Amino acid sequence: MELSARITQWEKEYLGRGSLTCKSDLLRDLAIVTLQGVLTPAEYELSTTMTGCEQLKKYRNNLVESGRSQLESIVEQVLDRSIVSLHTDISTKTGERLIVFRLNAPWDKLD
Repeated sequence: MELSARITQWEKEYLGRGSLTCKSDLLRDLAIVTLQGVLTPAEYELSTTMTGCEQLKKYRNNLVESGRSQLESIVEQVLDRSIVSLHTDISTKTGERLIVFRLNAPWDKLD
């Protein structure tokens, strides 16, 4: 899917490192992106403590928020929808990140 490819490319260009896999699912007015393998070995080590987990999550979420305008542009180009909201979280246990884009209209309906 084009959305997965574009998000992976954004990760490589903006964050300096891409995920191992990326999958996108479209449901009603949601685009759900699942990224596997986003943490480095050092980040896994950092996440062995509660403080490290909190710092890592905050840092990684701030990085995504700082690139929000680029992500919005990607979603608009691929799905022809604007973003109402963006939600993201990362698992420090599995190294998986979820990004949920709420769209201004269902992706499968014509304007």
